[in-house]
Amino acid sequence: MFDFAYPTHLYLLGLIVLLVMLFWWTRASRRAKLRRFGRPETVAALMPDASAYTPSIKLVLQMFALAALVIIVARPRAGAKEQESTSAGIEIMIAFDVSNSMLASSNDAADGIPRLDRARLLLEKLVDKLDNDKVGLIVYAGEPKVQLPLTSDFYSAKMYLNELNPSMIVNQGTDISEAIKMAMNGFSPAEDMHKAIILITDAEDHEGEAVKAAGLAAENGIQVDVVGLGSAKGAPIPVPGGRRGQYMTDREGQTVITTINEQLGREIAAAGDGIYVNGASGSALNDLIGQLDKLQKSEFKTINYSASAEQFPTFAVIAFLLLLIELFILDRKISWLKGINFFSKEQSEKH
Repeated sequence: MFDFAYPTHLYLLGLIVLLVMLFWWTRASRRAKLRRFGRPETVAALMPDASAYTPSIKLVLQMFALAALVIIVARPRAGAKEQESTSAGIEIMIAFDVSNSMLASSNDAADGIPRLDRARLLLEKLVDKLDNDKVGLIVYAGEPKVQLPLTSDFYSAKMYLNELNPSMIVNQGTDISEAIKMAMNGFSPAEDMHKAIILITDAEDHEGEAVKAAGLAAENGIQVDVVGLGSAKGAPIPVPGGRRGQYMTDREGQTVITTINEQLGREIAAAGDGIYVNGASGSALNDLIGQLDKLQKSEFKTINYSASAEQFPTFAVIAFLLLLIELFILDRKISWLKGINFFSKEQSEKH
């Protein structure tokens, strides 16, 4: 199997066509200028050592060398093998609240760790504990959006977690029920695969259908676990992109205070046959992992590819040899070919 790590770089091969066209245009322009001095045969006699063929030969060598360099940049690889293996795990869809209230402090202090950052740290540690499981990511506020489909690529999952922010959803608010429904649709159709939704929220549900949606998930064999962020005392919401200490206000100019609704969080978890944990708790990670471990891991087949062998050294050697040969080819005639005119009348008659 032969492929390229960066196949789009191969478009640079188009430069070869442009350079060849430029070369022939330059040669044609040179011949036109020489005609101003007299007949080409007479002018050629004044430059007996000038070769008519070596410039073209040098060009061919240079273009092949350039092609080899472009291939090197595209990183040619060969030798990858497709292997099928069987693993056992569960599917987890993370529904992450990215409403503006998640910018507020996760504790009683107004300038404490933002709920968004605390949840992100918790999930990064959770992903590190996953083995053969698959994980997906949905972000939601007033509406949900799939950010990462189910994957076993945990590096990508953590990368997406680091990029979460409220600007990802234009329609603000908090609609937990729609997030749960979208998470349900994000799982594979395999009926024997055990599945769980991890709901990250401060439980400020503006639509009021979250418990019903969690019950629907449980009816379909999907466990719903809830991680609550925030404090009962509440905290102001920083203005996105604003200066430090600048908080959101309502129409009357009063600072908006957001509080966690732990009662709703527990009701959602109970309806979804899961557990509720407070994200600020020191045992939150262990409690969540313990709950997920209760789900029986199902076997599924995965396609793995062995590492491909890099082929750029071969093309590097080719480019080097071509340029080395081109270096020793001069523009004047080769001594032992001086007496040969490949296109003379005499040569044509002999053939």
